[in-house]
Amino acid sequence: MTVVRSTLSDSARETAGDALQSTLVDLIGLSLIGKQAHWNIVGPRFRSIHLQLDEVVTTARSFSDTVAERAAALGVSPDGRPETIAAAYTLPGSKNGWIRDDDVVRLIVETLEAAIGRLRERIEATEKADPVTQDLLIGITAELEKQRWMFEAENWPRD
Repeated sequence: MTVVRSTLSDSARETAGDALQSTLVDLIGLSLIGKQAHWNIVGPRFRSIHLQLDEVVTTARSFSDTVAERAAALGVSPDGRPETIAAAYTLPGSKNGWIRDDDVVRLIVETLEAAIGRLRERIEATEKADPVTQDLLIGITAELEKQRWMFEAENWPRD
């Protein structure tokens, strides 16, 4: 059942909706991974990385709301339920317990790289179906690439 009718064709709405739902799952998962690392980081760079993780979490949460609202505007019901996220989340996650600062940086870089790769695939998929959704995904990608760069610089030179 569609409560909101889309201005897109059914196939374009489906393509955009799939891209948005997958992005929503990635962003909610990223925010959870970021918070888990934020609470469990240890090491000499604790404070700076602890604070930097909050930036990633804030970014992911803000974009997840924007993505969900875009889906709703297209007549696609966004699904951010815990069981949906748990079943569909495929990005790298953190281990249980305390995590050394160097390991947190590697984890976040790896997780952001995976999310960016998936976003680039969705950007391509939505090019013709819905340029507005594509534009949103491009903006998210740009911000996540910036976050990835900032984290990668933390472990320079490469260890």
